[in-house]
Amino acid sequence: MEAARGAHPLSAEMPASQARTGTIALTVLTILTIFGVIFGLYMGLVRAGTDIDQGSVQRIFYIHMPSFFGAMLAFGAAVVGGIMYLRTRQHKWDTLSLAGVEIGIALALVNLVTGAIWARPIWNTWWNWDPRLTADAIMVLTYAAYLMLRSGIDNPDTRRRFAAVYGIIAFTSVLMVLIIPRIIPTTIHPVVIGPVFTSSELAQGGFELQATAGVGAALGINFIVWMFLIPITLLWHRIRLQNLADRVEAMKTEALSS
Repeated sequence: MEAARGAHPLSAEMPASQARTGTIALTVLTILTIFGVIFGLYMGLVRAGTDIDQGSVQRIFYIHMPSFFGAMLAFGAAVVGGIMYLRTRQHKWDTLSLAGVEIGIALALVNLVTGAIWARPIWNTWWNWDPRLTADAIMVLTYAAYLMLRSGIDNPDTRRRFAAVYGIIAFTSVLMVLIIPRIIPTTIHPVVIGPVFTSSELAQGGFELQATAGVGAALGINFIVWMFLIPITLLWHRIRLQNLADRVEAMKTEALSS
């Protein structure tokens, strides 16, 4: 088994000095992400004004919306990893794909749960079968099936190859979540169009950035945190953990064979 070494997320081997540099960089990024989350919550819960139509429940949008795009970035990393693995057959790219799917599922679940919390007072239900909500749930189940596929194949090379192909194809479910409100006009789910969060006359729960002070700034900061800092930091940590697990497994195999 190819054992990846060091702290850099995509490296198989690196000098000790470079590994230390990578560890320091990851530590700095983690601290920055923690402070970013705290500052984003402050902006959303304190600084931003209360929405004139929905009231305080609208504040959950500062997590709900950016978490989906963070999941999209993670799933996109899985696509990159899958393509590169099929081209190079290097284990590090399969590790990136696995990390991307796991982090993407976690952030997608944050998106679904916060959406349900928002929907209860706005739509008077925790869940309905609105096209976009249904597509979001299908996306999560699609990637959950990716993990089941990996666990069901014993041969490492076959598992990585099948997972790479599946991870690439599964990204179509992410694209479907983005485009389905635009191809099914009956959706009641608000969609971001310029400064207004609505897509049609049927959309419920939209709000205007210009109508409530501080909403734009709070959204912008939380988008940076949840779309970039959180997924990248979690990806790096997850890949580093997998690299360490691979090293331990390789040492076990070597010890048993000697």
